[in-house]
Amino acid sequence: MVAGTPIQFQPRLFSTFLGDRRHLPWIYAASVHRLLRFNPGRSHVSMGVSRTFSGITNFLFNQRSTDESRNSTRKRLKPGKVSPRRPVPEHIQTPPYVKSKKPPGIASGPEVHDEKGIECMRASGRLAAQVLQYAGTLVKSGITTDDIDLAVHQMIIDNGAYPSPLGYGGFPKSVCTSINECICHGIPDSRALEDGDIINIDVTVYLNGYHGDTSATFFVGEVEENARNLVKVTKECLDKAISICAPGVELKKIGKTIHDHADKHRYGVVEQFVGHGVGRAFHSDPVVLHYRNNERGKMELNQTFTIEPMLTIGSIHPKMWNDNWTVITEDGSLSAQFEHTILITKDGAEILTKC
Repeated sequence: MVAGTPIQFQPRLFSTFLGDRRHLPWIYAASVHRLLRFNPGRSHVSMGVSRTFSGITNFLFNQRSTDESRNSTRKRLKPGKVSPRRPVPEHIQTPPYVKSKKPPGIASGPEVHDEKGIECMRASGRLAAQVLQYAGTLVKSGITTDDIDLAVHQMIIDNGAYPSPLGYGGFPKSVCTSINECICHGIPDSRALEDGDIINIDVTVYLNGYHGDTSATFFVGEVEENARNLVKVTKECLDKAISICAPGVELKKIGKTIHDHADKHRYGVVEQFVGHGVGRAFHSDPVVLHYRNNERGKMELNQTFTIEPMLTIGSIHPKMWNDNWTVITEDGSLSAQFEHTILITKDGAEILTKC
């Protein structure tokens, strides 16, 4: 999660989860500090680089957001009651950060694997995909996000794996559930899903020492066309980005591909949350930006990382709740996200988190 102020807005996640910026490896310090601007005393997360949108485009996004607010009867999201942390059997292997008192950060160096590592990544990715698919079948009006968390938690440990979010930087649950205007990192709680909601479920599992990370946005009952289209285009952005991946391809092409497609449909791309290397570490090199950028770096053979674009109907500016995790759009407009863990192969990219 991207961050906030040192007092009120503790940094937590880097797209799926960002470690405290004060504890990031030095190799990341310059890059992260260039990208992010933290305003003490405010709950906003803002960018420290020049905007990639023109004034006209920003006006169009803001107008679209205003129209949605005027025409929608959707209630704003509010925090519910969070149940106690769920136990994990002692025989389940836990990631190093669970027992460490140090805030987790970003591991330097890309996740490049040998044959054994690739097979382990395939296994963790496959399980993450199966868990996400199962979680999606539970989505219906009346079920609480805490119910979904319970089911996900149980399925993961039943398969001998650990739910990676649980205990990561203090995150209290085993899955992230982000509803409507929640961009990412929603904490499962007592709120029941309602007809017309959209919900992103973000699953990461730690199996045999390797993380598999994936998410998708689901519909609850009858969903309005504007929400359906946002979800459709967000999924298309992910698919298009994966299609251009191959050894030697510049990482910045991912951001351009996503941003170009979002622009065609007049959707905003959230810039403060990124994809990341994943494997033995939950978060590592590279930082994968989802918007147009000039960052250096190329994809490597046998490398694994996530791509996880977040699009909005209205404002692309995030705000964080007092729980220091839940991130919502500044104006309450809808947001959607999809994510896959991919492996760079000689032929392109293999999606590891696809059933």
